[in-house]
Amino acid sequence: MAKATEDNSAPLEQFETLPRRILVVYLPLAVFVFVLLFPFYWMAITAVKPDNQLTDYENYSPFWVVGPTLEHMRYLLFETSYPGWMWNTVIVSVASTVIALFASVLAAYAIERLRFKGARITGLLIFLAYLVPPSILFIPLAYIVFQVGIFDSRLALILTYPTFLIPFCTWLLMGYFRSIPYELEESALVDGASRWQILTKVVLPLAVPGLISAGIFAFTLSWNEFIYALTFISSSENKTVPVGVLTELVRGDIYEWGALMSGALLGSLPVVILYSFFVDYYVSSMTGAVKE
Repeated sequence: MAKATEDNSAPLEQFETLPRRILVVYLPLAVFVFVLLFPFYWMAITAVKPDNQLTDYENYSPFWVVGPTLEHMRYLLFETSYPGWMWNTVIVSVASTVIALFASVLAAYAIERLRFKGARITGLLIFLAYLVPPSILFIPLAYIVFQVGIFDSRLALILTYPTFLIPFCTWLLMGYFRSIPYELEESALVDGASRWQILTKVVLPLAVPGLISAGIFAFTLSWNEFIYALTFISSSENKTVPVGVLTELVRGDIYEWGALMSGALLGSLPVVILYSFFVDYYVSSMTGAVKE
């Protein structure tokens, strides 16, 4: 037993000295954080830079801002359709997330808890559907959107986004439902509860972290989606933030960098706020799904 304890603690000895910790832990972590956060830093300082500093690198440092201004923000909010793009993005993201969660809960529960023949294969096929690139799917989906008559409307995005949201959300919830003891359902069945009552009153209250994680994932993908929004929407008033910022603030070879970065900065804030509130649930659910 003592030998086993010594063997288990041996790999940790490399972290006991400060030079080793700096080389093995702190330095790689610092590089990772820098690479991860530098684009956001560049976006933030560009959003508040005056126009004369955006290209005058001889007199101004590109990595710092002198005399920050909110002129780009004012132009974006009051002289463009950005508030409308933001509202469209919120409606499409929330509606798509609700539809995807509803369908994913039913699919994941049926696959994991009803124990029908071929359940595992069905779950694998659903996850494989998530791996199909949107660049392949948007062509047949565009044909359907035109035939149904919902082109250039928010409904086109609300109904097409679940095609890539439901597969991954279903796979994620399958792993979380699998971690809930079967004995709870068996006890509820003995007491006369129906499958719907078991799902709504037993399983879902225990799966709140998984639902939050799937919801965050679906909302983030819907918020950032570009290909479908670019293909199915043509009028400026119906565009979402990713498409509106890129297509309306770039005129030929003229890039309004201040407004572009301001739009990207404001567009990323809702997702950042959402993650900051529910990050613990997201990590715990993703860990449980991967483990299962």
